Amino acid sequence: MRNFSTWQNTSEKPKRLGNFVVMGLLILYSFIALGPLLLMVVGSFRTSSAIFTNPLGFEWPPSVQSFVKAWDQAHFSVYFLNSILVTVSSVLISTSVSVLAAYALARSRARSMRILEATFLSGLMLPIQLAIVPIFHLLDGFNMIDSLPGLILVYSAAGIPFSVFVLVAFFRQLPEDLEEASVIDGASAFRRFWSVMVPLVRPAIAAVAIFRFVPVWNDFLYPLILLRSSNHYTLPVGLASFFGQYQTDWSLLFAGLVITTLPLIILFLLASKQVIAGLTAGMGK
Repeated sequence: MRNFSTWQNTSEKPKRLGNFVVMGLLILYSFIALGPLLLMVVGSFRTSSAIFTNPLGFEWPPSVQSFVKAWDQAHFSVYFLNSILVTVSSVLISTSVSVLAAYALARSRARSMRILEATFLSGLMLPIQLAIVPIFHLLDGFNMIDSLPGLILVYSAAGIPFSVFVLVAFFRQLPEDLEEASVIDGASAFRRFWSVMVPLVRPAIAAVAIFRFVPVWNDFLYPLILLRSSNHYTLPVGLASFFGQYQTDWSLLFAGLVITTLPLIILFLLASKQVIAGLTAGMGK
């Protein structure tokens, strides 16, 4: 008995050492990853002259002049509202269409639906950046260049293949007995979909919406090419205008980066439970 306990304690030592090393590496990586973010936040509360004099220093009392200048004088309030409008609208449209399409594809057994599903998933094979030329000519034919509705339609269409791919898998995991019970209770097809199936895949819908929100919010290419008026710019394009040819106001740039990043941080803090639930649903089955 004593030999067994001695062997058990000896075998646990390498395991504890390994856990300690892994935790140390993760903590080190966290500091490395958060370092630039911390410098960005600290730099936003300093002046450009102070940043050049002492790049790693901290100014007290902190100054919010850069935020005021970015929001008012640099028209960041316009860029922020444009980004909110484009991102929220495109995510709502793509998610709504994807939920309807995914439910139909998951429940139908027709061969034509399999072909349609393959057509949806083919949109995942090529990045949307490769379609910039035909998309530009298409929007130009509809006179939608330099318009926010045109940009919203592009992002909405780009998000449908990924959303359908995820939601179809979740709908197929749901037992059909639930729908059969609602049919016996006299529920219509739309009632079954809205009151029975959608609440069950709500975590997946939330995860899909968040995963679409981030790339649309951060996208730089399509607003740069499809938008020409500065009053239509989104945040990434507006940030690019802060870089001067010969001189850059780094304090103003850091303040703009903080304003751009803050909504994403708030979104993840509020919706982290839904994302985790959507990613881990069905793992225990």
